[in-house]
Amino acid sequence: MTIGDKIKKIRTFRGMTQKELGLAIGFEEKGADNRIAQYETNYRVPKRELLDKIAQALRVDRQNFYTIQPGCAEDFMRTFFWLDEDSPGSIRLFQLVRNPGKTGASDDTAVRYNDTDDWPAQPPVGIYFNYGLVDEFMREWLLRQQELHAGEITRDEYFEWKLNWPCTCDDSKRFDYYVPWKKEK
Repeated sequence: MTIGDKIKKIRTFRGMTQKELGLAIGFEEKGADNRIAQYETNYRVPKRELLDKIAQALRVDRQNFYTIQPGCAEDFMRTFFWLDEDSPGSIRLFQLVRNPGKTGASDDTAVRYNDTDDWPAQPPVGIYFNYGLVDEFMREWLLRQQELHAGEITRDEYFEWKLNWPCTCDDSKRFDYYVPWKKEK
């Protein structure tokens, strides 16, 4: 997704008009909606300082629009989150189960880790990470996907969790920067 696509998706998710967002970030009333429209259509690309204001007005982490540390675990996860939003349901997380033998049952749909060097791999293909921080992030993301599929959280809550992640992580509750993402029932 482009920056403009993300701005539009988040703005509509927040229920704001282009004019309301433009005014919230300090544009004059005349033309505020046109400027936001230009950003959302990628006719213009906002600079970082403006993206910070947009993120603040939309109540999201600024790293939804640009990364502070390219290649860090958080950047990696945000890329996956936005791929998930661009094509909902295309990223499925699952736990790997080591299977040293082969199964003969054609109706077996379990996901297994095939510990061989046989190539080419057939889709779907999984990725295994042995990187502590990414493992923790993926574990919580798996939990959120399971909650979503079980109907324990809504799609809106799931998106809200991703927008302000990692400040929405369960282990962030003990810190001042925790951002609540579940609606009170």
